[in-house]
Amino acid sequence: MCTYSTEKIDVDRSSGKGPAGWFPLRTATVYYDHPVHAPDDHTVNIDFLAPDRGPGARVAVELSLDSAKALLEALQVTVERAAHH
Repeated sequence: MCTYSTEKIDVDRSSGKGPAGWFPLRTATVYYDHPVHAPDDHTVNIDFLAPDRGPGARVAVELSLDSAKALLEALQVTVERAAHH
């Protein structure tokens, strides 16, 4: 694996949904690397994990750079709006 950049954060009070239903998330890892499934050579990847629940407690996302930028902008707008409620 040739990960170019990795950021890992704790995600308190967060949930993800997998094949077995909803589960509490503990960490998120964001990195730029070769995707497993997406058609690009490199993608921004996000893994949301609940390590204490085993490897099946994972939500994985592979985004093109354009999609990652759009998501970043949408998150920023949503978080700013939510701060006023």
